[in-house]
Amino acid sequence: MSRTVIDLDDEALEAAAKELGTTTKRDTINTALREVTARYRRLRALGEARELVAEGALDMAVLLHKSKYRPTGGPDGVRDAGADE
Repeated sequence: MSRTVIDLDDEALEAAAKELGTTTKRDTINTALREVTARYRRLRALGEARELVAEGALDMAVLLHKSKYRPTGGPDGVRDAGADE
């Protein structure tokens, strides 16, 4: 953890704290940094998934149809040995 002295936009800090549900400057800034990082990681992953779909390497129809990738079995959800093999 590092200590840094910076000038902050008090109105932006207050608005961010309300949105994030934080009460201190430190928590607001640290939470905002984590949120921004996580958001951009999700956006990159979405972009990569879109590329895979466009290239035909990922079939969204299969992913959206859960019965195509979830094992089937008896009423307790346990798959019978060798049932579909």
